[in-house]
Amino acid sequence: MGTGVDRSLWPVVLLLLLPVLGLSEALREKWLPGDYSNNTADAQRFLSDYNSTAEEVLFYSVSASWNYNTNLTEHNSELQIQASLEEQAFTSAWGLKAKQVFTSNVLDSLPDPKEKTLMDKIMILGVANLPQKEREEYNTILSTMDNIYSTAKVHPRPNISWSLEPELTDIMANSRSYKRLLYAWEGWHNASGVPLREFYPRFVELSNQASRADGYSDTGDDWRSWYETENFEDVIEQLYKTIEPLYLQLHAFVRRQLYNQYGPKYINLKGPIPAHLLGNMWAQTWNNIYGMMIPFPDKPNIDVTDEMVKLGYNATHMFRVAEEFFTSLGLEKMPDEFWKGSMLEKPDGREVVCHASAWDFYNRKDFRIKQCTTVTMEQLSTVHHEMGHVQYYLQYKNQPVGFRRGANPGFHEAIGDVLSLSVSTPKHLHTIGLLDSVTSDHETDTNYLLKMALEKIAFLPFGYLIDQWRWNVFNGRTPPERYNADWWYLRTKYQGICPPTGRTEEQFDAGAKFHIPGNTPYIRYFVSFILQFQFHEKLCEVAKHTGPLHTCDIYRSTEAGAILKKVLQAGSSKSWPDVLQEALGTNKMNASSLMNYFDPIIKWLKEQNVNETLGWPDFNWVPPIPEGYPEDIDKKTDELEAKEFLEDYNRTAEGVWNAYTEASWAYNTDINEVNKQAMLAKNLEMSAHTLKYGQMARQYDTADFQDASVKRIIKKLSDIERAALPSAQLQEYNTLLSNMETKYSVAEVCRANGTCHPLDPDLQKIMAESRDYDELLFAWKGWRDAAGKVLRTDYKRYVELANEAATLNGHSDNGAFWRSLYETPTFEEDLESLWKELEPLYQNVHAYVRRGLYKKYGSKHINLKGPIPAHLLGNMWAQTWSGIMDLVMPYPDATQVDATPAMVAKNWNATVMFQESDRFFTSLGLLPMPQEFWDKSMLLKPSDGRQVVCHASAWDFYNRKDFRIKQCTVVTMDDLITVHHEMGHVQYFLQYKDQPVSFRDGANPGFHEAIGDVLALSVATPKHLQTIGLLDKVESNAESDINFLMSMALDKIAFLPFGYLMDQWRWKVFDGRIPSTEYNKEWWNLRMKYQGLCPPVARTEDDFDPGAKFHIPANVPYVRYFVSFIIQFQFHKALCDAAKHVGPLHTCDIYQSKEAGKLLGDVMKLGFSKPWPEAMTMITGQPKMTAQPLMQYFEPLIQWLEEENNKNNEILGWPDYDWTPQTVEVAVTGNKVDFLGMSVNDSAAVAGQWVLLVIGLALLVATITLAVKYRKSRKPEKSLSTMELKQKD
Repeated sequence: MGTGVDRSLWPVVLLLLLPVLGLSEALREKWLPGDYSNNTADAQRFLSDYNSTAEEVLFYSVSASWNYNTNLTEHNSELQIQASLEEQAFTSAWGLKAKQVFTSNVLDSLPDPKEKTLMDKIMILGVANLPQKEREEYNTILSTMDNIYSTAKVHPRPNISWSLEPELTDIMANSRSYKRLLYAWEGWHNASGVPLREFYPRFVELSNQASRADGYSDTGDDWRSWYETENFEDVIEQLYKTIEPLYLQLHAFVRRQLYNQYGPKYINLKGPIPAHLLGNMWAQTWNNIYGMMIPFPDKPNIDVTDEMVKLGYNATHMFRVAEEFFTSLGLEKMPDEFWKGSMLEKPDGREVVCHASAWDFYNRKDFRIKQCTTVTMEQLSTVHHEMGHVQYYLQYKNQPVGFRRGANPGFHEAIGDVLSLSVSTPKHLHTIGLLDSVTSDHETDTNYLLKMALEKIAFLPFGYLIDQWRWNVFNGRTPPERYNADWWYLRTKYQGICPPTGRTEEQFDAGAKFHIPGNTPYIRYFVSFILQFQFHEKLCEVAKHTGPLHTCDIYRSTEAGAILKKVLQAGSSKSWPDVLQEALGTNKMNASSLMNYFDPIIKWLKEQNVNETLGWPDFNWVPPIPEGYPEDIDKKTDELEAKEFLEDYNRTAEGVWNAYTEASWAYNTDINEVNKQAMLAKNLEMSAHTLKYGQMARQYDTADFQDASVKRIIKKLSDIERAALPSAQLQEYNTLLSNMETKYSVAEVCRANGTCHPLDPDLQKIMAESRDYDELLFAWKGWRDAAGKVLRTDYKRYVELANEAATLNGHSDNGAFWRSLYETPTFEEDLESLWKELEPLYQNVHAYVRRGLYKKYGSKHINLKGPIPAHLLGNMWAQTWSGIMDLVMPYPDATQVDATPAMVAKNWNATVMFQESDRFFTSLGLLPMPQEFWDKSMLLKPSDGRQVVCHASAWDFYNRKDFRIKQCTVVTMDDLITVHHEMGHVQYFLQYKDQPVSFRDGANPGFHEAIGDVLALSVATPKHLQTIGLLDKVESNAESDINFLMSMALDKIAFLPFGYLMDQWRWKVFDGRIPSTEYNKEWWNLRMKYQGLCPPVARTEDDFDPGAKFHIPANVPYVRYFVSFIIQFQFHKALCDAAKHVGPLHTCDIYQSKEAGKLLGDVMKLGFSKPWPEAMTMITGQPKMTAQPLMQYFEPLIQWLEEENNKNNEILGWPDYDWTPQTVEVAVTGNKVDFLGMSVNDSAAVAGQWVLLVIGLALLVATITLAVKYRKSRKPEKSLSTMELKQKD
């Protein structure tokens, strides 16, 4: 708030900066009082001499103070202090002379009572009462405090500083970031307030000492005497009580709107409001948060700041506009000295006191304003306020110096503001060209009055309490040890605000307000806010205004100007009640005019606050400190803006993602260089889009957003994955992935006769159907030579780039990024716990299968205490073992659940298989496949010579209508299961297609995989296969059940350790625990540890066996499948319960259950919009992953396996973990053999085998010795998979 400089406070307002040591207070001889006699004539001569001398002294002192305030230097400080000391010496010399010479009888005999009043003022010495040493100390303290306040800065970062003006003021006015506002508020209160605390108690002592010398009990009593009202404290208390109900209504309304913005965490609807959220550093006016409060946003904006900028307003023009207002009333224009001498803008290159103030130089012609003006509507009001002070100076300039002030201190402040009440009206803003039109209706008026209330009514308790606090400090009721506590008690009591952080007596928050270190009494502003409405009502009356008081504009009313002139010209030569009586017809202050002005908004607020708590019964409530504070203060926190950003992202992402998906589809269904380059180009476009919007998303701090969906999407977008890489590395990364996938997809294994076999269907068929050990070995090794080895170099570089991208996204490595997708801090521990729960079941399956393979291949190839050779389990990766069901079928004579023969017999083809799957989904009440699916999917491997990626996959084209599957389907029961799995993905796509793009995903990656599989659990049942005509009858007997469960176990249980270890390996590769020199060794260590498998031939680091699995070169995380294999049984049980299934869980078929379908559909509709535990709870009734439903499903098999394995004395596990099958790979080439990469003759090869055997025995002895030593050693070792395996056994 601007201020006129009051001469009664001149020493306090103007004494600045440095300690005064050795400066003399000697007064110049020409300024010393002469000789006077104790008579009336000499008393009058004394007053005349005093007046002319005072003008000279004050001009000198004000000039020195002006020079310092507009250029804060040490030199100017010294000059200012010297001038202030001389002014005090003048005050002291003339005051003492008057006291010494003139008796009360002579003073009472003065013919004009005003002369006695002037003499009384002269004899009030104030600080001049102090002895020189104390006076210098007092001046030094004031200058030090003013310097601390004026130069205080907040440092958000090194080499960055925020001053109060303009940076901190702008933040408090315009930021809506809770953290940024908190940082600005706390920073300023600490930077400006804390250093003042040590000086203020001594200042209070000296100030009281000076006041007591003038006959007052303390400085507060001194200040109140200026109002010439004995019961002044009672008067203002009564005034406050009158307006308090209006303030409570405004407070409740504002608190509710802030609650809508910041939420219940930071706003208590029954408590005080955090002090930093109200648009102003001191929460003294709240008009800067009008944008959050505006009752009717569609009505015209009455903040004309933008229009001022548009019209080219600058500081000078704003002051010209204000001047024209005054002259339109018949008042004075600004003199030339005003325009030449004023500081209207903050200068570059020097420190200044920016606080707006008006200056009287006491020579009756030089009047100035000092203001760091910015072009805003608020500052336009401040300009009128400050010019109101100058107009006051101009009008009373011919009064004696002692009467050149307001009738009371509040008058000076009211004059500028009474003009602002007109200036801020829509009518006036329209008149001066800042508002296009004036709309007069209830909604527009409500908007206007609320904005005025945020400025005027919000201020009143603050204007009242500041001096309540100081009066208590001066009279001792608030001692130094309670400065801050009592400050905040009053602020909560009157304003209903609280500090946003913990404040202690180490802080001095009162000092963060200019008027405390500047020692400017503040109750004047409270008084002025009452008086201005009294004046406004009277001036509007004489200006012949009709209509509501808040619409009045006295612009160009000379009648109003005449009343103002009469008030201004009197200065303080008359008592303020007399001035008020002459101008208004009453000699009392009252708030009725203010209440009249705000009457419409009072009524409106009461309507809005029907259910609100008025006041703050939770008096002691304080908000919590925000998470991440103060690191995130530069981020955006406007939730509405964030929603608009996300709408833009969603709209553009659909187009960009669709284009990439189309290009990727074209490449995956026709592998050639042209399609590859087109895909890479679209990938770069998608990455650029991801990068652009990801970087924008990172600008938001969502910690305090109310909409959980917005927070969730922003978080997801902020992780921009590969797009974080610099463009060259991004291109390299994309090319690496494309090359690896291409090498994998085109790999073939060729025989000596030139016949070559692709993975699908040839090699897959061999692995599933052949029982020839060497033929299986040919396919197994050949595929790894063709598809794995060639990827090793690429993969090493891929790891480096993937880790770099992850690091740029704030993750420690790429594995940490993948795990973050599960939003579970204990994810790794949870998985290990699940595995430990399932491990006994797996070991029973493993032991049983190993026995079956032993029967087939004999002891040469199977060790009943060792791992199983990885190529014998019916699958290229030994991930599922259903291909060898014929070798391990518990009851060969019982019904076999294999629908393949029936499918072939019934002439099923790929389309029929997908149609059957579609019928399953629609039978549940779920969505049918759209026509685009049937028109555009690739359901068979093309026969036109195209190379394709055969790996089955489902595709969402992000246009909410195009969904496809790519699968080289063959007519088998296994592929029928895969069809349902992939259709499950598409059903998920269909269900969440109307979610924002960022939510078009599974609740976690495992959910997507589980949805298809949970249907397959029904599809695979004999009951269902019979229902759809693929099984003649359902045999319900133990043997058939065990056969069925065994086939399921070979698919589900056998898979679990593989699903777990794939990403165990990658996580360790990413975090460096597995170096590139040990890729293959550690791969096989993990496969040994978890699966109990060994390679059928020796593997070295020349091999890269992980790369022979699609998901490694394709960069697809794999633990999702482990998760899906757990949760699909949780889903299955929940759906079976919904379908009211009775009987063992493994016999359940949810086909045609609309209840189960609804439960499933509701979860799928969520997509990724909720954390997965919420989705899990929706379907299962509890939020955690658990293996219990899986164990329940396989319970009959578990019992049977335990009995069977006990009967056969099977060893669970593989204690002979280092066993390998007795195979030496020999490739015959003429009379030479290839032995370990060397071409040698037969005898040499045989000898070599014996050498290897001896070496092997030696190594075994060495290993045992090392193991003994290891166990004796207490020194911890770095644990890798092999070490863990040894420790386990």
